[in-house]
Amino acid sequence: MGAPGLRFDDSLETVLSADMSTPFGAQSAWRQLVDLIGRRRVPVDSTAIARLQVLRAQVPPPVRAASARSLAFADPPAALVQLFADDEIAVAAPVLRVARMRVDQWIAMLPGLSPAGRSVLRHRRDLAPEVRRALESFGAVDFRLPAAEVIPLSDLASGAERSAIDQIVVEPGNEAEAPAGAANPIFQPPVDSAFVSLGSVALGLPVVAEALRLADDVPASIEPQADGPFQINELLQRIDAYQRQREDSPTVPLFRSTPDAQPALFELEPVVAPSFRFETDAAGVVRWIEGAARAALIGLSLDFAALPNGSRVDGVAAGAFRRRAGFANARLVVDGQSDAAGQWRITGIPVFDRESGRFTGYRGTARRPRADESAEPIHASRNPQSDALRQLVHELRTPTNAIAGFAEMIETQLLGPVPQPYRDHAGTIRNQVADLLTAIDDIDLAARIESNALDLRPGTVPVAPLLAQVAGDLAPLAGLRGSFLTIDPGPLDMAIAGDDRAVERLIARLMATLVASGSQGETIGVTAALGSDAQIIFTFDRPRTLAAYGAESILTIDAETEAEAEGAPLLGTGFALRLARNLAAELGGALAIGEQNLTLCLPAAVIAVVEQASSS
Repeated sequence: MGAPGLRFDDSLETVLSADMSTPFGAQSAWRQLVDLIGRRRVPVDSTAIARLQVLRAQVPPPVRAASARSLAFADPPAALVQLFADDEIAVAAPVLRVARMRVDQWIAMLPGLSPAGRSVLRHRRDLAPEVRRALESFGAVDFRLPAAEVIPLSDLASGAERSAIDQIVVEPGNEAEAPAGAANPIFQPPVDSAFVSLGSVALGLPVVAEALRLADDVPASIEPQADGPFQINELLQRIDAYQRQREDSPTVPLFRSTPDAQPALFELEPVVAPSFRFETDAAGVVRWIEGAARAALIGLSLDFAALPNGSRVDGVAAGAFRRRAGFANARLVVDGQSDAAGQWRITGIPVFDRESGRFTGYRGTARRPRADESAEPIHASRNPQSDALRQLVHELRTPTNAIAGFAEMIETQLLGPVPQPYRDHAGTIRNQVADLLTAIDDIDLAARIESNALDLRPGTVPVAPLLAQVAGDLAPLAGLRGSFLTIDPGPLDMAIAGDDRAVERLIARLMATLVASGSQGETIGVTAALGSDAQIIFTFDRPRTLAAYGAESILTIDAETEAEAEGAPLLGTGFALRLARNLAAELGGALAIGEQNLTLCLPAAVIAVVEQASSS
C-alpha cells in the first residue's frame, strides 16, 4: 500500500517519479526503492542511491531498521550495503550481519564503518580471511580506552581545604602559563590521542588526591620534574610519603581492613543446619536439597566408591543403593565450612516410577547425631537377599498389572468390537495374569517376613464373615476340582486379634492351597473353635492327594506334579504352606501339620461368651 498516486511497481522510473513531498510518500518510496534494489529486481542506479540518501533524513529510524531487516534473505548489492552501513548501528546491523560481497568491496568499506559496525562484522564466521585480517588492523582504534576524566581536587576536598586546592589543566608547551601559586600542574593528554598515561588516570583516585592535598608536608627530597608528563616515580613517592604521615598521625579509617577491627563480622557463631531433606537421581547423585547449603551437598553420591576422599557416605547407604533398598541411620560426613559441614545420620527410601516400575532415585532426610548415639553406623539385621527380592517383585508387579488391564480391555471390547477368538485369548491371559499377580504378592509377603519389614496393625477380624467370604471366593476353584468345601465358623461373635489384611491373606491362601489339592468328589471341612489361652483354633482337613506326604515332606513339593495341576498354587503347595506357617508366626500364632488335618492357632479378641480378653 503506497501514497496517493504511488503503487508498488518493478519499474524504477515509476518510483523515482512518484510524489515524495509528504512523510508518508517518502516512507513508501524508501521501502519500494530498498526492496527493488535489495532484491536485485532492478540494476543498481546512482540516481536511486542518491534518492535514498536524500530520503534517509525524512524516514524515521524504526522504518529504516524495518527495511534493513526485510533484506535478511535477500542479496543486496554493495552500493545499498554501503548506504545502510553509513546509517546508525540499529539500522546498519541487520544488513551487515547477512550481506555478501566480494573481498575487495568489504576491504574498501571497512574504513568508513563505525567501530560498532566493525564489531558486528567481527562476530561473523563466514567472512574471507583477507577481510578478517583487515578487521584486525582496526583493533588499535576500535578497542582503545576512552580518555580519562580529570576530577578536580577541589571536588574531593571540603570546607576551607577546597579554597586551597586549584585544578589546573596545562596544555603541552604552556607550562609557563600556570600561576605561580599553583603547585603540581596536571598534564592533560591530547583529545585525539588513543592512550592516556597511568599518572593521569591515577590522579582521579581519592588516595592520590589526599596525597596532593598534603603536598606541602612532602620532604624536600621529593622534587617534581620541571617539565614533561606526570611521572610514575613521583606519584609513588607522594603516595609513600602520605602513608608515612598517616602512620604518624592516624585518623579515623574509611573502612576496616583487619579482622580485629570488625568483631561483628568475624566473631559470629557458625551457623549449623539441624536437618535437611534430599532427593537423588537413579545414579544415586543428590539433585535436590532443602534445609541446608546446596553447594556442599548437590552432586554428592550415595555410592561411597565414587568419592574416595572428602564428603562421603558409609557402607550402609552404599550397599543399600546397590541393592536399590532403603537404609536408615547411615552416616554422612560433609567437608567444608558451610552450615551442612560435619556428621549426619541419613535415612532414605527408594522411589520407583509408577508407570514403568523403574528405579528413579531416593528420597530421604538427614539429621545431626544425638548425644547418646555412637559415631558408628547402625547395621540393620536384615537379609540383603530379601531386600533385593522385594525390589524384583516391585519391578514385576507394574508391567503385570498393565498386561492384565489391556487384556480386560480387549475382553470387554472397551475400545471397539473384537472377534470372539481374540476375546477368549484375552480372558485366558487375564486369568493367568491374576495367578501371576497372586504369586508376586506371595513372594513380596515372604520377602517382607524374611527381612522383618512386615507392617502389622492391630485390629479385630470376625471369624464367621471371614470364612464365608473366603468360601465364596473359592467356589469356582472347588467346582473346577470337583470337590466340596464345608464351613463351621463356631460362635458368631468370635473374632481374631490381628491385622485384618494379614489374617484374611493367611486364611485365604491356606484354604486355596487345600482346595486346589482336592480331588473329584472330596469334601474338605473347615472348623473354628475357641481354644485355651485366648486362642482360636482352625482345623482344615488334609486332601487325599497330600496324605502320602509327612509333616516335613509336604513343605517340599513345590516342583512335584501336584504343583503343576490346574488351579494349584503357581509357586507350589509347599511354598504356600511355608508362607502360611511364617505368616501365622508373625501374627502370634502357629500352624501345625498333622496326618489327617492342619491346625492353625491365632490370638482371639474379646469373646462375649466367656468374657475374656486376649493376652496379646
